[in-house]
Amino acid sequence: MIRKRLIFWISLSLMVSWICVPELFAAEVEWTIKKQLNLEAPPLDIFPSADGQWIFILAPGEVLVYSIAEDKVMNRIPVDKAFDRLTYSAKSNTLVLSSRSEKILKIIRLEVIHKIDISQLPFKGPKHARVTIAIFSDYQ
Repeated sequence: MIRKRLIFWISLSLMVSWICVPELFAAEVEWTIKKQLNLEAPPLDIFPSADGQWIFILAPGEVLVYSIAEDKVMNRIPVDKAFDRLTYSAKSNTLVLSSRSEKILKIIRLEVIHKIDISQLPFKGPKHARVTIAIFSDYQ
């Protein structure tokens, strides 16, 4: 009787361990190089935007703003050469730069400006006004 119980518990524990413990499978990973950027200076830190449209690259003395859609560096933000770390906050749309050696932190707020070609569109007022208000609407 004791022997049957022992065999039962051993069998039960083996079945539970077989079911609960995942098996190790050999897996392969496929990869493709999408793009290679040749930079003028070595990157100190990089950070992609949350939406995947931008890559912020911290280089000595500047932050490069690389657009994935345009496939080029769209802007260069000059910063002190002491900065060596970079973080991006999608919630507040800010870059946070820090310097370990100088013990300083700089917060840069980003504003995205969309250029709209209005050359062929109807307009009211002077052609070269300092301010242009574009109205987008959908009548559906």
